[in-house]
Amino acid sequence: MLVEGENICYKYDGGGFFALQDVDLRIKQGEFVAILGGNGSGKSTLVRHLNALLKLQQGELKVAQIDLRNEEEIWRLRRLCGMVFQNPDHQFVSSVVEEDIAFGLENYEVPRAEIPARVQAALAMVEMTGYEKRAPHTLSGGQKQRVALAGVLALEPEIIIFDEATAMLDPRGRQEVVAIMHKLRQAGKTIIAITHYVEEAVAADQIILMHQGRILACGRPQSILTNRDLMRAAELIPPLPVRLYYDLQQAGVYLNRCPLTEEELVEAICQLKSKT
Repeated sequence: MLVEGENICYKYDGGGFFALQDVDLRIKQGEFVAILGGNGSGKSTLVRHLNALLKLQQGELKVAQIDLRNEEEIWRLRRLCGMVFQNPDHQFVSSVVEEDIAFGLENYEVPRAEIPARVQAALAMVEMTGYEKRAPHTLSGGQKQRVALAGVLALEPEIIIFDEATAMLDPRGRQEVVAIMHKLRQAGKTIIAITHYVEEAVAADQIILMHQGRILACGRPQSILTNRDLMRAAELIPPLPVRLYYDLQQAGVYLNRCPLTEEELVEAICQLKSKT
């Protein structure tokens, strides 16, 4: 296991309740994991433990065999586990794209001779080649998020965490960032994505469903997103194809399976028509 956690609990200073309660976590190398839950469910609190942005208070947690209780390993941990935040503007430290990406490499004392090639490779991976001299504030929301991601990728992390990285983007920007998530997963990276958009979790390998600091369920998208009781307990709305599937059932129309995507819905309806 790349990530192993047991009985993780966390309470913020002055808080009268636990933000995380007895959380167990298992993530394999190369998985795409989507963490779903409403506001205050503990999603961000959980992932911020993975690169020690929050200190482990109770329980056990290992990331890439690094024990989170060992503070001497935190610098190495943060290089292995990169994070992309909701607002990319908060991650920029320079007024020029290539200088911003190089900043992190310089902080980690990467040899100067290697930095230009690492910057170019990171920009190519997020399809932003040609934007090296641009100022981040002149970019679209999706482009900014891709540059922020390039800054993380330049450090060559094993794990990339997207902490609601699509929340401030328009539909096109969200599609761009989600497409790159899947591209990175195909390249062997481990992707952990927090999102409010259940549609973004459809193609995940594993979904972790959270509510009030606890994990309600873990499993494949088909088993989580089509379970109306689970989704209701998490205060989330299932994807549109799932809702239509149950609406059709109430109308006396039965599809052969519950679809997760619009394409699957169309296919199921076409199969129904071919039988009539």
